[in-house]
Amino acid sequence: MLTKEECDLLNARMHGTMVEAMGIKFLPSDDDIALAEMPITDAVRQYFGILHGGASLTLAETVAGAGSVHLTGLDESVYVCGTEVSGTHLQMSATSGKVYGKARLLHAGKSTHVWNVEIVGEDGTVISVERVTNRIISNNSK
Repeated sequence: MLTKEECDLLNARMHGTMVEAMGIKFLPSDDDIALAEMPITDAVRQYFGILHGGASLTLAETVAGAGSVHLTGLDESVYVCGTEVSGTHLQMSATSGKVYGKARLLHAGKSTHVWNVEIVGEDGTVISVERVTNRIISNNSK
C-alpha cells in the first residue's frame, strides 16, 4: 500500500513527535496493508520487560493513520485524526527485537476510515489485534 516515497515523506514528518520517540518507522508494502515497525526498547516496555499494551495501541493508530493518509493521496487540505482505538492483547510479547503493525482497510467512506490492525512479532506471532477508526477532516486553511 505505502510506496517507498510515501514512507520517506511520512517518516520525515514524524521528526520530534511521539512516533519518532517510540522508534516507529513506516515500511513500503506491495500488499494491501499499511505497514510499520517498532523496536521493543525500554521506552515501550512495561516494568517487567514486555511490550506495553499502550505502545501497541499507539503503533496501531499510527499505522492506520498512515493508511488513511495514503488513501487521501497525501492531500494537505485534509487531516486524518484517530477517533477510536480498541485492542485485544492475545499473547505475551517478546522482550526484544521489533514488532510490526499491519493495517488492513475495512471501510473507506468520505469522512471515516475503519482499519483492522494486527501487531505481530518478528516470529509471526499475532500479539494483539486492534480496530481503528479515523476521521477525515477538511483543513480549511490550505
